[in-house]
Amino acid sequence: MNEELSTTSMARTKARTEKQRNDLITRLNRVEGQVRGIKGMIEKDVYCDDILHQISAVQAALKSVSKLVLQSHMQSCLVERIRSGDEDVVDEILNTIGKML
Repeated sequence: MNEELSTTSMARTKARTEKQRNDLITRLNRVEGQVRGIKGMIEKDVYCDDILHQISAVQAALKSVSKLVLQSHMQSCLVERIRSGDEDVVDEILNTIGKML
C-alpha cells in the first residue's frame, strides 16, 4: 500500500453506534469462519463443486457487509460532507460505487 493512501485512510474515521459496530463484526466473524471452513475443505480434498458453493456464500456475505457500510456511509458521512459544501464527495462516491460493481 502506498504511503499517501495509508495516511489518508488512517486520518478519516467514522463514528458507528455500538449496534452498527457489533452487527458488522458479527457478520465479518461469520465470514472469517466460512473462509476457514473453505480452507479446511481444500485441505481435505473436498469436491470442487462443494467448495465453490461455499465460496459463493462467502461472496454473498461480504456483499451484504459492503451494502451495510455503503448505506451508513451515504446516510451519514456523505450527508455531512455535502452539508459542509464539499463538492469532491460526488467523485468519491462514484469511485467507491465503481469499485464495488
